[in-house]
Amino acid sequence: MTEYAERPSAHEVFVCTWSRTMPAGAPPTHVVPDACADVLWHRESGRLFVAGPDTHAHRTSLSAGLLVAVRFQPGRAPSGLGVPSSAVRDERVDLDQLWPGDRARRLADDLAATSTVAQAERLLADSVAGLRAEWDPAVPRLMSLVRRGERVAAVADALGWTVRQLHRRSLAAFGYGPKTLQRVLRFDRALRLARDGTDLASVAYASGFADQAHLARDVKAFSGVSMTALL
Repeated sequence: MTEYAERPSAHEVFVCTWSRTMPAGAPPTHVVPDACADVLWHRESGRLFVAGPDTHAHRTSLSAGLLVAVRFQPGRAPSGLGVPSSAVRDERVDLDQLWPGDRARRLADDLAATSTVAQAERLLADSVAGLRAEWDPAVPRLMSLVRRGERVAAVADALGWTVRQLHRRSLAAFGYGPKTLQRVLRFDRALRLARDGTDLASVAYASGFADQAHLARDVKAFSGVSMTALL
């Protein structure tokens, strides 16, 4: 069995911290887009790496052992990684390729010296949040407008930007342009509702899809399978 635990984070830049124990021979993990990026540490290999915001399903075979991770709030990854989110979109990148000097190696050594999962999660969160590179203060407002389903031109007008500026700043913050961001957020909301047991017709309506067929098309586009198979 795979043991998975997700916990709230004390840092506002993160959605959560999480850990997962993978047994030998575990089947591939099916990771779907959620507008977030994660920093992960694999205890057995010592690897410290970033899973960037995805635009499609990412199937990965994880080595047996413990994974400890932090998940950034949408739009906040640049504050911890020090690079635009678009630089790691659809990528799995070792952290030492993004951070200067031997900062990532020192963190990996410190993580290896921890004795509990809680200690490792706290150290990882404190270290990644502590980089404190610049992030775009317009992100919360942009997110609110996009979640409401506003058209791209209306979002740009509300923020006082041109459509070109909106696209550039959305790419830097989220790894997506505003239209893709809107679709990913809508898909993520639909998946959460469906996992809670809501019927698919109600999921489509509550998430802002035109109808259930529209929901089915986006689920297939982002996950590669139907909602039933994904669940």
